[in-house]
Amino acid sequence: MKYYIIAGEASGDLHGSNLIKALKKEDAQADFRVWGGDLMQVAGGNLVKHYRDLAFMGFVEVAANLRTILKNIKFCKADLTDYQPDVLILIDYPGFNLRIADWAHEQGIRIFYYISPQIWAWHTSRVHQIKKVVEQMFVILPFEKDFYEKYDYQANYFGHPLLDVVETHPMNAAFKTQYGLSDAPIIALLPGSRKQEINRMLKEMLQMVALFPNYQFVIAAAPSLPLEDYQKILEEQGFLTHKDLKIIHNQTYDLLQHATAALVTSGTATLETALFNVPQVVCYKANALSYQIGKRLVDLEYISLVNLIADKKVVEELIQGDLNPQKLEQSLRSVLTHPEPMKEAYQLIKAKLGNAGASERVAQAMYGYLTN
Repeated sequence: MKYYIIAGEASGDLHGSNLIKALKKEDAQADFRVWGGDLMQVAGGNLVKHYRDLAFMGFVEVAANLRTILKNIKFCKADLTDYQPDVLILIDYPGFNLRIADWAHEQGIRIFYYISPQIWAWHTSRVHQIKKVVEQMFVILPFEKDFYEKYDYQANYFGHPLLDVVETHPMNAAFKTQYGLSDAPIIALLPGSRKQEINRMLKEMLQMVALFPNYQFVIAAAPSLPLEDYQKILEEQGFLTHKDLKIIHNQTYDLLQHATAALVTSGTATLETALFNVPQVVCYKANALSYQIGKRLVDLEYISLVNLIADKKVVEELIQGDLNPQKLEQSLRSVLTHPEPMKEAYQLIKAKLGNAGASERVAQAMYGYLTN
């Protein structure tokens, strides 16, 4: 069968790559045409567009790049028409994917959605659009299935695919030696995967380096961005040659295996950090106008996946004005001094997410729907 998969960011690329591997086990004749990243390409997808050219976040940023977005939508429609897939699989990325879903439905293309847009947080009305055009929805958070059931729509839930990724990641015993790190405990900095959020978040996180002289700080560089982008920020902030600050590229899981604590930009990385049992402080700061617009639209008590899954405050969330040096230092010292309550809560979160093997179960169900 022919599968057309669209993912618009690093986490979607990760889950898309594992889905491709799992679908290959079900369908020996599978052919994949994808929008995603290096992982999906390595897994066997014919890469059409890389997510680094697609990742615009925030209302202001999207408006500024509207011409590029519309051009990508036009190209995608033409490419789908040429490829004629048996199924279109959309991975999160709702601003783009739901537009494509409307059009593809009109063309008679079967549509599966893997990893639901966070419509339970905002834009709840989109559930009616999804019911109309998406044949099967595959969710990865337990409360999402309940959300859809309230609207008389049966979503598929087979667990969270990150459990597989984390549990099977091998321990890199030579990590510190490999990257020239000292024996000092590590504080990991995960500033995000999009260029604009990295520019904003890394500058905030770097303010902690001088305040914790007994620790070394290691930046997890996103695979989609060159090291030069990070080095430019370090140079601007006066950290380019700092002895207790290092950058590692595309080795975030190795870093989390060795980290004592982490400062994490809100997103999938907060859950990844929790699954590696690393105490963390969640950080988020957006363009001021985008934040004010979003604040009026989002109806959630928490922004991090960790707290949302737990349905209580497990990790500190420093958002917008609260993300300042004083509060960040206080929160980081707290998790370094008293990490156990957070680690105990992490175990409860893992239990909520179910068992490993989610990607394989999703692939089996997808292939079953397509062949029956």
